[in-house]
Amino acid sequence: MDRIIFYVLICLGLCISSSKTLAGDNAVILLYHHVSESTPASTSVSPDTFKAHMAYLADNYTVLPLKDIVTALKNKQSLPDKAIAVTFDDGFNNIYQNGHPILTKYNLPYTVFINPDLVDKVNYHLSWDDMRVMEKQGASFANHNLRHEHLLSRLPNESDEAWLTRRISDIQAAEQLLKDNLGVKDKFFAYPYGEYSPELQARLTKLGYVGFAQYSGAIASFSDFSALPRFPAAGIYANLDRLKVKMASLAMPVQNPFPDTPLVKGAPFTFEFSVHSDDINNNQIACYFQGDRQKITINDELITVDFKQKLPVGRSRVNCTAPSKREPSRYYWYSKPWFIPTESGDWPD
Repeated sequence: MDRIIFYVLICLGLCISSSKTLAGDNAVILLYHHVSESTPASTSVSPDTFKAHMAYLADNYTVLPLKDIVTALKNKQSLPDKAIAVTFDDGFNNIYQNGHPILTKYNLPYTVFINPDLVDKVNYHLSWDDMRVMEKQGASFANHNLRHEHLLSRLPNESDEAWLTRRISDIQAAEQLLKDNLGVKDKFFAYPYGEYSPELQARLTKLGYVGFAQYSGAIASFSDFSALPRFPAAGIYANLDRLKVKMASLAMPVQNPFPDTPLVKGAPFTFEFSVHSDDINNNQIACYFQGDRQKITINDELITVDFKQKLPVGRSRVNCTAPSKREPSRYYWYSKPWFIPTESGDWPD
């Protein structure tokens, strides 16, 4: 009898531990741009829709400052179940006009990634005075480069090192402006257009930055902190019923993705990654590209996706998901972005 009780206690301990790991080592970051009905539809959410999103978050999630989530995960500290952060890119003034009142109504913290060189120079960007008011009421601000440019674009005949030095110089200058005007010290950087390269990632990591991208997925302590995923929540992604699935998503524990760069020369090529988790049945992993389910090969822990179609110019991504065994209504999510320039080497908006 004592032995039975002993094994039951062990089982309970393992179950509790597994559940805690599933909930505590996970968070989701949402990405918005405009809160307006008069701005580009692809990057906008109406005030009414945004209010519905925030009301749902307030009732069902623990919305935390981005810094708190990143710090906890980097230090392998436990987070509340369904921890989530709200972020904006580009620093549009309609965030203050239309989004900020909704966020303050629900007492939700949020982060805006801004372009400091545009502040007080263009009429669509937040002013320093706006940001100081917002900061006192729950907002924080972070680096989105000096100006909203394609970081992967180069000057004529520019060498690799000259390009990288120029881009890092702009990022550092933007960080200094944030520090001088708002006292920002976090070194959080969101890539404009979500575009990055291994060289940018490595240099920014060396300088102490945490990078944020624009492809989909949840984050965990094992995530790549040089390009953390965020779920777009505006435009075609603003439907709350579909967004709820993403809000509840879990970071897929992917290892050894190949190619590990988002800069591929085009199809055909093979994309591979490994998944080892006692909460994922690898045979239930499904991968999608441009809405179409891809044929994949599963060899134990190795997942292979053969891309035979031509990748489009600009930004695209493959999304892979799998249901959790312990919580079947929640899905593990992994996304891999691809960046393809035009034939002339330009990067489309």
